[in-house]
Amino acid sequence: MTTNDLLLGVDIGTSSTKGVLVQPDGTIVATAQRPHQLSLPRPGWAEHDGEAIWWADFVAIARELSAHAHGADDGGRIAAVCVSGIGPAVLPVDAAGRALRPAILYGIDTRAMAEVVELTERFGADTILARGGSLLTSQAAGPKLAWIRRHEPDVWAATRRVHMAHSLVIERITGEYVLDHHSASQCDPLYDMTTAAWATDWAADVVPGLDLPRLAWSNEVAGRVHAEGAAATGIPEGTPVVTGTIDAWAEALSAGVRDPGDTMLMYGTTMFIVEIARAYRPDARLWTTQGVFPGTTTYAAGLSTSGGLTTWLSDIVGRDLTALIAEAARTRPGADGLVVLPYFGVARSPIFDPEARGAIFGLTLSHGRGHLFRAMLEGSAYEVRHNLEVMEAAGAAPAQLTAVGGGTKSGLWTQIVSNVTGLRQVIPAVTIGASFGDAMLAAEAVGLMSADARWNAPAETVVPDARTGRRYQVLYAIYRSLYPATSEQAHSIARLQDDSVPAASGSGKLVP
Repeated sequence: MTTNDLLLGVDIGTSSTKGVLVQPDGTIVATAQRPHQLSLPRPGWAEHDGEAIWWADFVAIARELSAHAHGADDGGRIAAVCVSGIGPAVLPVDAAGRALRPAILYGIDTRAMAEVVELTERFGADTILARGGSLLTSQAAGPKLAWIRRHEPDVWAATRRVHMAHSLVIERITGEYVLDHHSASQCDPLYDMTTAAWATDWAADVVPGLDLPRLAWSNEVAGRVHAEGAAATGIPEGTPVVTGTIDAWAEALSAGVRDPGDTMLMYGTTMFIVEIARAYRPDARLWTTQGVFPGTTTYAAGLSTSGGLTTWLSDIVGRDLTALIAEAARTRPGADGLVVLPYFGVARSPIFDPEARGAIFGLTLSHGRGHLFRAMLEGSAYEVRHNLEVMEAAGAAPAQLTAVGGGTKSGLWTQIVSNVTGLRQVIPAVTIGASFGDAMLAAEAVGLMSADARWNAPAETVVPDARTGRRYQVLYAIYRSLYPATSEQAHSIARLQDDSVPAASGSGKLVP
């Protein structure tokens, strides 16, 4: 290694791909970003084009940041690369590694619910939970592969391997077919948490003939950039490539969440909670998975619509988010009695109901844009509190939260969450996200950063206001009563919505 070593971290997210060049002491040298579109070809379907998004974005960002490293005045060089990406996702590829259809994304894609039910009945819910750490839900990768096998037999017949975003990039630039243990542990029911290995008996049943990737830990070197990878990306041949992981876990690491009890709350298009568990104790209302390091376990919870709700409202009313945030900030806590049930997409943890639907409750003619916007922020905060209460019941009550993501920047959303949950939130100095965590993993893997080093110091603390919290207590109770009171009607509406959609061939057309 040299004194001018740089770490390249790249994260392929839901709506953009981000890259960062970092010095071994955590100093950011350069960043790059490429926006992209999420494809929603049918209600309940969510896809990415693996070639045009995952691979093309990585190549563009790698070329840009490699050129920056090569052109640095001090002769900087890339010492290691690490990639993370959305997940769990499934991209079937043929024997030549070519994508056979768009990638089916994580829990926001609910097409495989019939396969969830079927596989649960086949293996048993209790057995799946004990062995795999999580019940089968729309988040699980296994049922999605079973859906392809059933509904797209021609695609399945040509499928030889399956990729997530980061594993696709690794194979393209190193020739290694490898997946990290954490990502594999979200491929229920194909992974065995009790042995930290593929559940080969169940895999032979669910995905017969599929070549499963070699498993490695997120901070291990998966391979080195080969000649073709170097030509495509500009990364020097021979550069170590680290295994990486799913984006939310890389983002948690970027914020310093790595010890038992540490808890990250990620603010974005969706919200995600990751807590480092003290023991392997599966709970049916959460996802229990491998951590990014050997010997660690995590609890996770996820919302499907949070920042996406505010973007939806912004588009409908024709006002930009900055203006709406200002209007919401002038609105009293509780939005003058407006409560939003935020299941505008699939309801993920802790209720796991793909047929739940959103609601805006308490509307009167006196309510305006600011009320609606604030109520949507508050609705997501209520859903966060519900998940945290489940974590507490599972024996994993967080003492405080580490807040990351774009939603932390305005200050309003984070204050609402602290007031609703009663928890302090620490916002780290660097909130660039998962790509920064990727750079950390790369540095650890090649010995440029010790395991106890910390790059990202706290920059701000959000403290809950007790008086406002008492007001939210009343509204939270109303929120919790809305889903059980309306679930039957929501399910009927969901079935009507499904019936109104014409049959599709499966792959859909990407949103331009």
